Amino acid sequence: MTKPNPIDEEYTFDKGLIVSSTDLSGVITYANRKFCEISGYTKDELIGNNHNLLRHPDMPKAAFQELWDTIKASKEWSGIVKNLRKDGRYYWVYSHISPVLDGNEIIGYTAARRPASVAEVEETMPIYKDLVAKESN
Repeated sequence: MTKPNPIDEEYTFDKGLIVSSTDLSGVITYANRKFCEISGYTKDELIGNNHNLLRHPDMPKAAFQELWDTIKASKEWSGIVKNLRKDGRYYWVYSHISPVLDGNEIIGYTAARRPASVAEVEETMPIYKDLVAKESN
C-alpha cells in the first residue's frame, strides 16, 4: 500500500483510545475501531501492513530509534507522535507502547494512544523540527 501525500491540515479528535498491536517487525496484527476511524483506513487495510504506513515525514528518525530501542529492551515507551492519515491529513497522539511478553520473550507490541493536548504538541514540535533539520544535513 502506498503512503498518501501529506497535506498541511490537522485532523483532530477529542476523545477515544486508539489501540493497536504489532508483531516484532511492526506489522499490524490488531486495530481497534477508533484506530480505523482516526487513521481513515479500514481494518483490512491496516492488518498486515507495517505501522510505519502512518509515519508522518515531520517525525524525526531519532524519535523512532529511541522508541524501538526502548521497547526491544522490554521497557515501555511513551511520547508524542504525529501520524499521517489515509487522506493525507495529520493527527497528534500521546502514545504508550508496551512489549507483549511470553515469559521473558517479546512476542509483539501493543500501543494505546489518546489525543495529544495542545500543550504537549506545542512543547514537542520545536524539538522534532530541530531533529528533522539535523537529520537532513
